[in-house]
Amino acid sequence: MDNLKKSYLGDLLVKNQLISPEQLQTALLVQKKIGKKLGQTLISLEFIDEVKLLDMLSKQLQIPFVDLSKFQPRQEVIKNLPEKIARRFRVLLLEDNSSDVLLGMVDPTDLMGLDELSRILGKTIRPVFVEEKQLLNTIDQSYRRTDEIKVLAEQLRYELRDNDADLNVLLASDKAADAPVVKLLKSVFEDAVQVRASDIHIEPQEHKLLIRFRIDGQLQLQTEADLKIASALVQKLKLMAGLDISEKRLPHDGRFHVKVRQQSVDIRISTLPTVYGESVVMRLLMQSMSGFSLEKLGMPHDMLARYRHLINRPNGMVLLTGPTGSGKSTTLYASLSELNKSTRKIITVEDPVEYRLSGINQVQVNEKIELDFARVLRSALRQDPDIIFIGEMRDQETAQIGMRAAMTGHLVLSTLHTNGTISTPSRMVDMGVKPFMVGMSLLAIIAQRLVRLVCESCARPYFPNPFEEAWLKLELGEPIAGYNFIAGKGCQHCHHTGYRGRVGIYEMLEMNNELVEAIIHGETQKFADLARQQLAKNTLRYNAIMLAITRRTSVTEAMWVSNQFGQ
Repeated sequence: MDNLKKSYLGDLLVKNQLISPEQLQTALLVQKKIGKKLGQTLISLEFIDEVKLLDMLSKQLQIPFVDLSKFQPRQEVIKNLPEKIARRFRVLLLEDNSSDVLLGMVDPTDLMGLDELSRILGKTIRPVFVEEKQLLNTIDQSYRRTDEIKVLAEQLRYELRDNDADLNVLLASDKAADAPVVKLLKSVFEDAVQVRASDIHIEPQEHKLLIRFRIDGQLQLQTEADLKIASALVQKLKLMAGLDISEKRLPHDGRFHVKVRQQSVDIRISTLPTVYGESVVMRLLMQSMSGFSLEKLGMPHDMLARYRHLINRPNGMVLLTGPTGSGKSTTLYASLSELNKSTRKIITVEDPVEYRLSGINQVQVNEKIELDFARVLRSALRQDPDIIFIGEMRDQETAQIGMRAAMTGHLVLSTLHTNGTISTPSRMVDMGVKPFMVGMSLLAIIAQRLVRLVCESCARPYFPNPFEEAWLKLELGEPIAGYNFIAGKGCQHCHHTGYRGRVGIYEMLEMNNELVEAIIHGETQKFADLARQQLAKNTLRYNAIMLAITRRTSVTEAMWVSNQFGQ
């Protein structure tokens, strides 16, 4: 190790006490194995923060550092440099003047890259340091495929202009990769992945076709196209999912897999016959999202510690509640990832299996062959599992089998569609489950929602209107004069919505003797009163408000989310 040659960068970092000599030696060893630059290696090992590294280099090399979250270059300037070049060299065109350009670079010391870029641009380059993650995010937001999708949609309409056009020939062409319908879908998928869309909606209207993306829980229009291309798009998607293209009168559900921008994407497709044609919704599941972690969910530290203790219990049931799209699956997959050890056997029963987890036995429900939740569960219990994950408590039989398993030596994790924690036991009883089974099997109930975060790039001070101010005062029980709030103005980084990214808010109700007794004896009001006492301020509504108070979300978003539940 002593014979390892220290780099100039390493010496600088040690001299400035940003890393220790031991960390440098470790990084040099790792660098030799993985072949990355030393700076990238130090960042990946979490020995140094990228911003601190760039700040030091900026001072030493006298090259400015630009925070892209605060710098908003014009779209027309950025696009003067082709996307392919920007991604290849990890650069972003920030200013374009008559004689020179301001170029954001991950590595401004790359002299060969600077020479090549100077030749391409034909101008003198003024390089500045930028953070790599910010640069890639800006590239993703800037090089949208909206214009390309409009052009391809028009090309496809032109191909289908004749009423007697043979669509099957078009779809099955030997040059399918060059067919307009394939090009159009490829661009739609690439754009959706680029902007982190969770769903793609293809919706025929009376005189047009809408293509919309759901980003951070909100639908956003991608493009409008001629209604004539709807049939071609739907048929191609149905072919990709192995669905019956001749049946247009009934809904269909399917699945297919594509590779987009070096990412493996599983796509769940649902079709629905409407008066103007078949509507399609596709859920995008990024198979590269293997880093499920409880720490990244946004659960408060004290609640996370209690939750970890609960899911490491040998038996009992933990229920996650909330509507579709509230993040329940992400929380449960993060839980399974943490519980997944060689000493435990985990079986999941899902419809559908959203993410594949190595080392876990995952079963896909298929009601067409009578492989339903209850049947799979009965068989799973004969497989000697330690932990069972049930995708959803849908009916009485599934709930009863799951609760019996929880009472007989298994840890059971599952979900239920209720508004909050307090109403969950009553919902189980309404499904036909005996109250004593509910009381004896439940360990805890967690309710959750997802809250949009204010975009850091366009955050501005915000003063609540009188209605919002009255609501906050009522919820907090005190005036809000001492609090400062923010809201997003809207910029290219957030698609002009004012929000970028989401975080979970949670409330967790742990069962104790009093709560169990109230459930068993059917004392609904007593259970609700005791539950509210335990929750105190640790409710979904209060946690949403705290996000606004800590300047992570807006008052408007906190208020909107709070109105989605009645507790």
